Amino acid sequence: MTPAAPAYRRLSVEERRSQLLEAALTLFAHRAPEDVSLDDVAEAAGVSRPLVYRYFPGGKQQLYEAALRSAADELEQCFDEPREGPLLTRLSRALDRYLAFVDQHDAGFSALLQGGSVVETSRTTAIVDGVRRAAAEHILSHLGATEPGPRLRMTVRMWITAVEAASLIWLDEDKQPPLDELRDWLVEQFVAVLSVTARRDPQTATLAQALAADV
Repeated sequence: MTPAAPAYRRLSVEERRSQLLEAALTLFAHRAPEDVSLDDVAEAAGVSRPLVYRYFPGGKQQLYEAALRSAADELEQCFDEPREGPLLTRLSRALDRYLAFVDQHDAGFSALLQGGSVVETSRTTAIVDGVRRAAAEHILSHLGATEPGPRLRMTVRMWITAVEAASLIWLDEDKQPPLDELRDWLVEQFVAVLSVTARRDPQTATLAQALAADV
């Protein structure tokens, strides 16, 4: 007797939207957005092109921005580390998650979060900048800086930018050095930039001393 085919389950609106976003993110993770068509997304999701348009009537631009927002949410969560244990250990765990995202998205990391795409707009730029700001706020919170001054804020945001740049260069360098070495190197750089700022900023100096005692 031929086994019965599994019953078809109609996806909810949210489930279908999530399915399309996952398909789009998978494609954007390995190809530049301008090289991905709605037909590609439909084929990857196993649906028709009109169905993609039903959920994203704005076409590829709307789908790209929604996929970017989804990726941005995931990256923001990388730095949402419980306030337990030594700060540098927490920072290492956050970087492990961030770098794992970079590794998994490989060549698409640049297209997804670093701009340079034909579909880049002020909205996509704002989404990416939101990731940087959220990461900085998490780190300042871990430092216990409730009212961070401009030098401390600038230092943390400069380091976030350095992490992004290092991630892109790491991809260009065939993922060398190994991830654990890259993570430790970035943590050491964080300590180094704080120590430099501490020479000019009493608030950062206090935090750097507390950090040294917490190692």
